Amino acid sequence: MHANRLLAIGSTLILLGNTALADEAYKFLNEIPIGGKGGWDILTIDSAANRLYLSQATRVVVVDLNKNNVVGEIADTPGVHAFVAVPEFQRGFSSNGKEAKSSAVDLTTLKTVSKIDTGQNPDALVYEPRRGEVYVFNHSGNSVTVVDAKTATVSATIELGGSPEFAAMDEKTGRVYCNIEDKSEVAVIDATKHEVVARWSLAPGEEPSAIALDAAHHRLFAGCHNKMMVMLDTETGKVVASVPIGAGVDGCAFDDATQLAFASCGDGTTAIAKEETPQKLTVVQTLKTERGARTMALNPKTHRIYLPSAQFQPPPSPPPGASPARPTIVPNTLKLLVYGPSEQTKH
Repeated sequence: MHANRLLAIGSTLILLGNTALADEAYKFLNEIPIGGKGGWDILTIDSAANRLYLSQATRVVVVDLNKNNVVGEIADTPGVHAFVAVPEFQRGFSSNGKEAKSSAVDLTTLKTVSKIDTGQNPDALVYEPRRGEVYVFNHSGNSVTVVDAKTATVSATIELGGSPEFAAMDEKTGRVYCNIEDKSEVAVIDATKHEVVARWSLAPGEEPSAIALDAAHHRLFAGCHNKMMVMLDTETGKVVASVPIGAGVDGCAFDDATQLAFASCGDGTTAIAKEETPQKLTVVQTLKTERGARTMALNPKTHRIYLPSAQFQPPPSPPPGASPARPTIVPNTLKLLVYGPSEQTKH
């Protein structure tokens, strides 16, 4: 009887905990001014150094997450899309889209040590720690340039047969998962063989952009442009669940501690979904952010999420028959929006 009562109490606490997590919404905490001119793209976090790297036009902005301010920048990165830090070699690597190169950067001085030739329009980056290699995904080049992080030289080039977007690294299996946007599929790369070993359809998801991984439960999350985030089984390659999200998704993250998956969208919303079981995904919040806040980074230590946004100047009216122009970014208005759970949810 006591055991049953304890079991009931335990179940109630679990239910209450889940309810608290769902009810205690992510909320706006503060914003970090960035400034500068031009658009932005991918942002990444180096948890060890508590630094955030934000790609903007021709530079990478370095933010200290303890102080919540800009502490430096990496210059001469034309059309930069992303930057990844490799602390074990005190190096970082950028993807310079407009010059088809990757900059190898000293993380202490933030100076460029060398530049490495890549494929056309290098975009997303991931680091594969087993072999110490950086994967540079060439969006227009339909390929991956694999770079040895220690020597800053090219180890291999892998053809993908389509346009890669974001990628996720599974250290346990030695696999790299990459969204192929124009094929609505995930390409699975064996990091030891440097080759594509599987291709998985994301249907009903279309035009995948963002991606995140729950390695413990073998689940992959892909944010797709038909307003959907799909959850895929990485053992079978099958889609097992999906949830609705906003328009213009370009960022995903997964928090192992809370089992929350995030999809940031350019329409000014971030969908937050709970992985209830490996077969069930449920939206617990549609977080209102700001228009243009389409990319994001998650700090796994604090569970905070960071989204870049800025003020936009409305475009002039197009002449008859012409396509409307895109809004322009007002100079020096770029900022990082910071959201986090309540203290109760963190604990």
